[in-house]
Amino acid sequence: MDRPLLRLLSEMIADFQAAPLEAGFDRSLRLQTAPRKAAVCIGVRRCGKTTVLFQHIQRLLDSGVPMKNIVYLNFFDDRLRSLNRDTLDTVDEAYFGMFPEKKGTEKVYFFLDEIQCVPGWEPYVDRLLRTEKCEVFISGSSAKLLSTEIATRMRGRSLSWELFPFSFGEFVRARGVNPEGPPTSKRRLTLAKHFDAYWQTGGFPEVLDASDKIRVMTHQEYLNAILFRDVIERYDVAHPRAVADLAAWLIDNTASTYSVNRLTGYLSALGHRIPKNTVGDLLDWFEDAYFLFTTRIFDASLARSNTNPKKIYCIDHALVRSTSSGVLVNDGHLLENIVFLALRRSGAKIYYHRTKGGREVDFAVPGKNGVELVQVCESLKTAATRERELRALGEAMRELGVKHGTVVTRSEEGAEKTDVGEISIQPAWRWLLSRET
Repeated sequence: MDRPLLRLLSEMIADFQAAPLEAGFDRSLRLQTAPRKAAVCIGVRRCGKTTVLFQHIQRLLDSGVPMKNIVYLNFFDDRLRSLNRDTLDTVDEAYFGMFPEKKGTEKVYFFLDEIQCVPGWEPYVDRLLRTEKCEVFISGSSAKLLSTEIATRMRGRSLSWELFPFSFGEFVRARGVNPEGPPTSKRRLTLAKHFDAYWQTGGFPEVLDASDKIRVMTHQEYLNAILFRDVIERYDVAHPRAVADLAAWLIDNTASTYSVNRLTGYLSALGHRIPKNTVGDLLDWFEDAYFLFTTRIFDASLARSNTNPKKIYCIDHALVRSTSSGVLVNDGHLLENIVFLALRRSGAKIYYHRTKGGREVDFAVPGKNGVELVQVCESLKTAATRERELRALGEAMRELGVKHGTVVTRSEEGAEKTDVGEISIQPAWRWLLSRET
């Protein structure tokens, strides 16, 4: 037995139990477990996964669970660098050495933050779930193991819960405003004003109250960490400059279509000799890191869906603003990115639709009640723009047998009756909040 390690773990467990719990702003995500399964919180760096663990601990305490039944350890702590697969069982040895009366009699809650820092951790968690009266919660996204891989390695023994940066509803509540209430003009003006702030700030918790300069610097730091720690170091990429150039192109083309062939040709033009399959791998790795996301065309044929150009979206619209060249990204693309993330938070499968006449609808979301069609347009004030957007949506409604469509705008609202059904025009703030109720 490693007595110094045992003593250290006992001290760290006791220190956490004795310290005030800083749970922060209450996020919408609620972790849940099932018998013999760990709850895994996954998401992009700095989106608040550790805070979600603390909030779950607070809810346990509020429900009457004693703090002595809580074990929290952050394995990114340099004091635990000597831990390995063979010594991980010292964790529960330390805890039950402190509280032997609880072993097998009371449920104990293990919160293992960044446990992927310890190679070979999976058998230890599996043993805890099989042999102890406990619940296990895991989160993390370090260079040693991407957050999605935690869930993969725990397949069959875990339930995964995705966490994203603040939604608009969370953003509003974090600023001390209740987004629910009577539909008064004051409430409408207040929420519209907060949407303008959300438009500038984005959803990463750390930049909620930051100055413009600090927010941009922080977003750039996030991007560098994702690229170099979660992609280049993690996969030992031989061409790091190509990774940065590819990410820059994708950010600049947020809410636009791409193809792997086109990306390969772009990198080749910059002097990077990157094979097509490697470009495809990089796209997968970006998505694994919860940095960029892809949508396919809505088509019953999987082959056609895979071969048609895809569209790219980023984890946060304000990060796009902070890290793009500013040449290609426009406000319409940023609004479309916000709408995509709202749909993505629901866990739905998201596509874009192209009508037989070649017109595009930004989002087609299949559901149990049919296909939800959502078009995004910053403004419908010009007659040509209004005709184009509504015509595309109307054609898609007719082809897919849908009686209702939605256009999300920056601030306009209204309704349009067509021969196939009704089109609702909603300001972004109202539509976003409707997704969260």
